[in-house]
Amino acid sequence: MLVDSPPEQCAETAPAPPTRRAIRVLGLFASVALLVLVALASIAIGAKSLPLGDVWHGLFHDSGTYADIVVDDRISRTVLGLLAGAALGLSGAVLQALTRNPLADPGLLGINAGASAAVVTAITYFGVTSLSGYVWFAFAGAAVVGALVWFLGGSRGATPVRLALAGTAISAALYGYLQAVMIMDDAALSKMRFWTVGSLASATGSTITQVAPFLAVGTVVALLLARPLNAVAMGDDTARALGANLNRTRALAMLSATVLCGAATAACGPIVFVGLMVPHVVRSFTGPDLRWILPYATILSPVLLLGADVLGRMIARPAELQVGIVTAVIGGPVFIFLVRRRRTAQL
Repeated sequence: MLVDSPPEQCAETAPAPPTRRAIRVLGLFASVALLVLVALASIAIGAKSLPLGDVWHGLFHDSGTYADIVVDDRISRTVLGLLAGAALGLSGAVLQALTRNPLADPGLLGINAGASAAVVTAITYFGVTSLSGYVWFAFAGAAVVGALVWFLGGSRGATPVRLALAGTAISAALYGYLQAVMIMDDAALSKMRFWTVGSLASATGSTITQVAPFLAVGTVVALLLARPLNAVAMGDDTARALGANLNRTRALAMLSATVLCGAATAACGPIVFVGLMVPHVVRSFTGPDLRWILPYATILSPVLLLGADVLGRMIARPAELQVGIVTAVIGGPVFIFLVRRRRTAQL
């Protein structure tokens, strides 16, 4: 479903009145406080039930069973959840502005499909078995697909519709390839089954170190694009009249979204709906101004991802439900609700 120019994004993005601006700032602080609480819950709650005293002991002692569980497992997956959640939410907000489609998400441009296809190729044909090995294949696949979508979408003449159509076509082809390889290779299917649903369970310090630089660069570029993307969201003619460089803005937006989503997908697998839900919800109370949408999405997306991860650990004890499954179960009904609400508003 493509929406070329949603009314709420074509509104003027004039500076908010002082009172409204103060409320938004207070909201950001409240969002940060909520994120801290969810992060603490992610450390305190796991598939293995531990008393808070044992969790505290594990945090401040260098060795022992509790230290292994709390520090090596829970803190690593919490940090990765913070980074990946922020990346997915921010990339989703950027892509929604770039395509002028409030129902877009990182999967729309084929980035998830590119990362998944690259990992399947690495496992099946190159014998790569470790996360630290195929994380680079996943990132490279996302980057190649991002560049290909930009080229097929018209490069310097790219438009939101062309980019979305190119991404959809490439996604369909790559997912067909992925399914064919996994069906023919039982070993690849066994190794890929947990990665393809999206999980934070394999988080390690090494994984975080490898993806953190890419996430940092992508985040900085995306946040700096807030003002020019505001102009792009108003339409090409208006953006040109405001002095925005459309080609440069779209190229940098594609680059930042590819880097953010590619690195997050490489580390956690293709986690769906985070990049769709959070920016859409944020837009409902911030308005169309990306100078507020992007920071809010960066903070609240990890809240959703870590919250879903904690829920998955609690409801399936002593095992756990992968976070990608939880977000899909939550995101499906939310997506249907958003589509129906938007259709009703247009009637």
